[in-house]
Amino acid sequence: MTSYLVLIRGVNVGGKNTVPMGELRRMLGDLGFDGVSTYIASGNALLRSAKPGGTVASEIERALPERFSLDGDAAKVLVLSSDQLRRVVAEKPAGFGEQPEKYHSDAIFLMDITPADAMAVFSPREGVDRVWPGTQVIYFQRLSADRTRSRLNRIMLSPLYQSMTIRSWSTTTRLMALLDDAT
Repeated sequence: MTSYLVLIRGVNVGGKNTVPMGELRRMLGDLGFDGVSTYIASGNALLRSAKPGGTVASEIERALPERFSLDGDAAKVLVLSSDQLRRVVAEKPAGFGEQPEKYHSDAIFLMDITPADAMAVFSPREGVDRVWPGTQVIYFQRLSADRTRSRLNRIMLSPLYQSMTIRSWSTTTRLMALLDDAT
């Protein structure tokens, strides 16, 4: 059995695509996954399965609109093994996420697009935003004092945004710890 992190894009954001975590845990259990747990209400789940990650993602993506009332194709699923998530954390840029009082830091996980393609939609504001490509992720950091001037929201205007899901760096590292505990 492999322990996986499941990131569901587009749920429980701004009152849309509401997916109660208790019901999500039940759905994942009904699909036959073991050791199911969730972390905060932003579409993060941990589970174990003998199936490959791609199969797990496909099964969950098919089941979501059958179980929950969702708008369009908004809910996409990314499944990461502990090794994949560990790589995201290990390959972070130097100093990234280490000054939460000064910077808001996010991991922008990519689904079905390359980091090079994703980078094309970012236009960081000089002196406010910093952006780095990673493996299956974009690291985005903005100066907390000027976060309202950040251009992070501009990526939402791109069709490629539908292939991204954002987690704060503190959530990302907490999910890594939870996944490590599950393995």
